[in-house]
Amino acid sequence: MKIRVRYFASVREAMGCNGELLQTDAATLGALRAELVTRNAAGADALAPGRAVRMALDQVLCDASAALTDGCEVAFFPPVTGG
Repeated sequence: MKIRVRYFASVREAMGCNGELLQTDAATLGALRAELVTRNAAGADALAPGRAVRMALDQVLCDASAALTDGCEVAFFPPVTGG
């Protein structure tokens, strides 16, 4: 499926971009996060297991078990962000 991924604050800085369109077979937010960790060193550091990262699916905060759907928007950001 094709999804839009957005990165915010320190996660954006580590990933080097605001976001991207991805083709993925990941079924859940947790599986997508694990996939992103394996793609490159930036993802491995910013989204590593054990790092405090909040996740949202279509602008609603969710946990790792939330199911992805074709065309959805996923966001990753640190637990505290400035305005």
